[in-house]
Amino acid sequence: MQHLPAFLDLKDRPVLVVGGQAMASRRCAMAQRAGANVFVVAPELSNDFERCAPFTHITRVFDAGDLEGVSLVYVACDEDPEYETRVAKSAQDKGVLVNVADRSDISSFIMPSIVDRSPLVVAISSGGAAPILARMLRAKLESLVPAALGKLASFSGKYRDRVKQAIPDITRRRRLWERVVDGAVAESILSGNVDLAEIRMEELLSAAQADQDIAPQGEVYLVGSGPGDPDLLTFKALRLMQRADVVLHDRLVPDGVLELVRRDADRIYVGKKQGDHSMRQEDISLTLVRLAQEGKRVLRLKGGDPFMFGRGGEEIEMLASEGVSFQVVPGISAGNGCAAYAGIPLTHRDHAQACVFVTGHTKDGKVDLNWQALIQPNQTVVVYMGLVSLAQVIGELLTHGAQPELPVAIVDKGTRVDQKVVTGTLENIVQKAEEADLTGPAIVIIGSVVALRDQLTWYGSTS
Repeated sequence: MQHLPAFLDLKDRPVLVVGGQAMASRRCAMAQRAGANVFVVAPELSNDFERCAPFTHITRVFDAGDLEGVSLVYVACDEDPEYETRVAKSAQDKGVLVNVADRSDISSFIMPSIVDRSPLVVAISSGGAAPILARMLRAKLESLVPAALGKLASFSGKYRDRVKQAIPDITRRRRLWERVVDGAVAESILSGNVDLAEIRMEELLSAAQADQDIAPQGEVYLVGSGPGDPDLLTFKALRLMQRADVVLHDRLVPDGVLELVRRDADRIYVGKKQGDHSMRQEDISLTLVRLAQEGKRVLRLKGGDPFMFGRGGEEIEMLASEGVSFQVVPGISAGNGCAAYAGIPLTHRDHAQACVFVTGHTKDGKVDLNWQALIQPNQTVVVYMGLVSLAQVIGELLTHGAQPELPVAIVDKGTRVDQKVVTGTLENIVQKAEEADLTGPAIVIIGSVVALRDQLTWYGSTS
């Protein structure tokens, strides 16, 4: 180990920053976040310092006397390496810790890449050998460490002394904390429900004091998996997918997304397609309730967004009526995701100032929509599940006065590697769709914005 990792307490301590450009401002801001009193020595300061909290500006070049009483020094004067070397030597001669940006050879400490979830802080360093690699690792950790994890650390700190007094045995105490950080208490904190976390913590503490176990508490995670591309999942969706004991998933959830679910989780397919329902909606809702009441963490994984034509509202109505805890994680809806991947902006100042989302899912073989509202000018119409009823939708729009030359796009398997986009007009899109042999899932986009695809397309194939 070339460098010894350490975390310094800089609260109310003087820290000196030498330099007046962007890097110096970042060092200033970092020291301020740690609670330091910052002094900046530089003849002039760039505008970058406007984002820093109040600090003392010494308007001149560095002098050795500036080191008196200083806890540590940051140097960032890349325009003058000799100046940097002189400042670093002065600091080291006085025994003051000094860091010179991008010059580990004259620094007594190096700056790591930091993942800040205060009071939880993760620092990554390559010892100055590969800073880009350290930053890449930091980026990966940023996606893995929930933003609210710091709140969990603070919550645990509040109970630390009380738990220690109530449970003298270190082994039992460790087991309780394991239940806290990997159970219902932590999940309540991460979902923003501190009051529920308090209740669950008190239950765990009471049970531990009585030398009793407490039954696991079930919960349902209603998660939108997006339109298909696994990279479009949210950080929270990924975290809950890894926590679930069992997953109920739809037909529209692709294999690439399912592969990201915890490998030992039980999987239940509840997909529905036209004329073939593997499980009735009521039975899906009842299954969610039953599994959660058994103490399981249940992932209800839906394509797109669960509240956009996904019947997510019906499912959580049942959960709420049965007193089952649940979380809802939005996903990128198919309309938004597929349009973006097709190179079609849903709104545009020159084309559409409104966007209407409708479903083409038929009931009793009829699509019952407000056709007059859908033919209004300067808007985009997005039809979900519109492939089966395409001919009927197009026919109704034409019957109610829509212009035959109005551009139309069908995005088949949008955002996936096999995405296909067929474009045409109201007059010819049905024929073009038949010729393209589309299989779905697909969305239909109607409006003049479709014409922009010719210059904005960036992903997939075109027909």
